[in-house]
Amino acid sequence: MEILRGILIAIFILDSIVLTGVILMQEGKSAGLGAIAGAADTYWGKNKGRSMEGVLVQITKIGVILFLLLAVVLNLGIW
Repeated sequence: MEILRGILIAIFILDSIVLTGVILMQEGKSAGLGAIAGAADTYWGKNKGRSMEGVLVQITKIGVILFLLLAVVLNLGIW
């Protein structure tokens, strides 16, 4: 049981580091002056799910869900 707890803690720490890096790599959500001129409707704006930014958002969502699940499991007190 102690080995499983150690593995979960290691995954939790690795997930924390990955989440930090992925969040820092994302662009800010402020559109800036481009939104005023209508530049937000470019090809990359419409296909954001397939761009690098879209991939980073998906990794963030999965990482946060894993982080929360591991936090709950590690704090159940059954260890």
